[in-house]
Amino acid sequence: MGEEIRVPVLPAVCIYHDEEKYLIEVELPGVDKDKIHLEMTERGFCLRAPRDDIEYFGCWTLAHDIKPNEAKANFRNGLLTITVPLAKPMKGRKIPVE
Repeated sequence: MGEEIRVPVLPAVCIYHDEEKYLIEVELPGVDKDKIHLEMTERGFCLRAPRDDIEYFGCWTLAHDIKPNEAKANFRNGLLTITVPLAKPMKGRKIPVE
């Protein structure tokens, strides 16, 4: 018996942030919650999620450092939602556009 070969697919991802946290949404239709493998570092995250015919896979680097130990993930109706705080709050300077 050989190992099943699944076609690798990069999932659709939306990444939002405010001054304190990131909100990341990953579309994983047809995936079993127990088979999602998510790893986060201070700079980004990697995800692997197999289903019968394909394997969603990808790694993303974030623009701002995060606190991976405080990340929370929820999976419902094929949508993985990850919330993770920024390592330090963003405080930028508003620049007028001429």
